[in-house]
Amino acid sequence: MSSELEILDAELVEDGIVVPPAAAESGPRYLVTQHTMLAPGELPPLADQRPAWQDVDFRLSDEDVADLDEPDLAENTITNRNSTIRAFEAWCAAQKPDPAIPWPCTTTTYTRYGLHLIRRGKAGHFKPDSVGQYMSRIWNWQPVEMRPDPSRFRGRLRVWKTEWAKAGGEVKRAPAVTIEHNLRIIAAIDESTNIGKRDALLAALAYCNLNRESELTDQLIGRIRIHETGLYVVTATSKTDQSGKGAGRFIKDREDLQLVRRAQAWFAVLRELGAYGPHLPVFRALTVKGGLRKYPADRERGVRMRPGSLDARLQELAERAGIPYIDGKKVTSHGWRAGANTDMIQAGVPLAERNKAGRWAEGSHTADTVYDRPHGAGAHDPLAQVPLYGGPAHAAVVKAREEGQGAVQLPPDPTHPAGSQL
Repeated sequence: MSSELEILDAELVEDGIVVPPAAAESGPRYLVTQHTMLAPGELPPLADQRPAWQDVDFRLSDEDVADLDEPDLAENTITNRNSTIRAFEAWCAAQKPDPAIPWPCTTTTYTRYGLHLIRRGKAGHFKPDSVGQYMSRIWNWQPVEMRPDPSRFRGRLRVWKTEWAKAGGEVKRAPAVTIEHNLRIIAAIDESTNIGKRDALLAALAYCNLNRESELTDQLIGRIRIHETGLYVVTATSKTDQSGKGAGRFIKDREDLQLVRRAQAWFAVLRELGAYGPHLPVFRALTVKGGLRKYPADRERGVRMRPGSLDARLQELAERAGIPYIDGKKVTSHGWRAGANTDMIQAGVPLAERNKAGRWAEGSHTADTVYDRPHGAGAHDPLAQVPLYGGPAHAAVVKAREEGQGAVQLPPDPTHPAGSQL
């Protein structure tokens, strides 16, 4: 065997595909990739071999185009994405001496815009998590095969997030509306009115089903079954279930929240208003007199309430009950979700059960790391368990205080040599 290395010429093409050299100039050329597996005696595919595609293989029908034009994301997700994209497009158009191309954008353009947002964030306009969300929307908006490399931007974002936290930055989260607070809120509702019947069920269900505001606005009547002992509620889609598989659970009735009675009372109102049907939303906007609020026929959300309107309603209910703030933090709709999870943690409910109840992803620790918000956090000091005055010195200190002495003579410390001074 020759001691010299044999150098094999090969052609490197797109996606790491290697074309081994042909045995002769006129011989066949084969395509080999890192994923190629060949049986004994089997040859790789030919380099010039291509599927026999025709025009029909690339054409969509009018019906296909119409279906693809339908939105495939939640309304609030689309709204947030479009707002972010418009800001990015405006920034690209303002670049000098020539505007930058926003779609598809280069890695340089993507990185420059990310650094621009970080600088604005350091000036007080944004928080690190917000900038991360904006840049993620822009990245997902780009063509899949031409998405920019986000690594340099993400590196700078991590550095800024660390600096921001060290400087006292804090992610603001809604306080937990625990069972205690929720009962106070419900008790302040006048359930003799149509509005009161709706609001009481809203506050009770938001807690019992750990609902996000968008889940409540999109909840349909046909997905709630009322039984004598509780409700069976199907949540069709959620933040962690974009595929629409749905998650159903039985919620046992409680004497304090009276979920069954309140669901029956509100559904009876919907029947009277002619707004009861399996495909109609559970929660409806009402006039001050308790009638259905009318919307334009071409309204994008139809008769469903906006998540923002529902959030504002829950905040108003908390304010009427005299608790617009808990632990110094403003109550929002997410507080009901956090409140139920926090109460279950205090009761010793395992994480797996809480993940299922709150529709968090299996194996997720978000329920423990983000949604555990006990009241008075920081008020319980573990150092308080240490005995006062260092144990043996306690009696001497107490005696000196009782006698009003200015100095305290402590007993000898057996761990230090006699006569040593501290």
